[in-house]
Amino acid sequence: MSEAILEIADLCTSFGNAVIHDHISLEIMRGEVFAIAGSSGCGKSTLLREIMLLQKPVSGSIRVFGREVLGLDDMEALDFRKSCGMMFERGALFSSLNVLENVALPLHEHTALGQDLIGEIASIKIALAGLPSSAKFKYPDELSGGMRKRAALARALALDPALLFLDEPTAGLDPLSASGFDELVLHLKRSLDLTMVIVTHDLDLLWHVADRVAFLGDGHVLGVGTMMELSKSSHPLIREYFYGPRGRAAREQAWKQK
Repeated sequence: MSEAILEIADLCTSFGNAVIHDHISLEIMRGEVFAIAGSSGCGKSTLLREIMLLQKPVSGSIRVFGREVLGLDDMEALDFRKSCGMMFERGALFSSLNVLENVALPLHEHTALGQDLIGEIASIKIALAGLPSSAKFKYPDELSGGMRKRAALARALALDPALLFLDEPTAGLDPLSASGFDELVLHLKRSLDLTMVIVTHDLDLLWHVADRVAFLGDGHVLGVGTMMELSKSSHPLIREYFYGPRGRAAREQAWKQK
């Protein structure tokens, strides 16, 4: 068995009287692509923000690389975040910076490398994300939706993270661009030995990319396993998710490609 790189135990989150997470526990193993799925509002993106210490849960434990991260002071939290990469749903690129400058920004802020070397590293990350070199000097509003996603991914990879978080990486993409992103995720996993945590509602991505999936609902983890295992679940919320028209189409397409 691979070691657990991220351990969540008895995590509770609420906003006023609304309970988002009710004592949820998860283990994510080194080297796997772990997806978090569930209906809108079930707390998928909130969980990612809590792991990255961008939001505080009410109680519980989050251990990353064997270290408890809840309760870290500001400097310790900054050091922790530098060991992780985060791609936000909308990219969060700086509109006043071109792609090369966006990707280079974490290297300028968190390393003492020279300008030329930073430029070389940023260019490598841009190529890793599947962007042509001609994209380096374009600004976010000059990019297609798919290219903006890839630019955001390149920036998330800038500091060579061991753990990469992707929040809705294919949201808003056309089917061809989304399929290309799926292949990119698989390529990065193989070539960089990354552990990835992906929040998504994209059923095609879940079937084609995820090693395991956690399904959240009603404040709880309703199921964890491979897509094949979850598709056989008797839980009504999981069955509704996987056996709707889109769920059946994604499953049938995945079976055809195996």
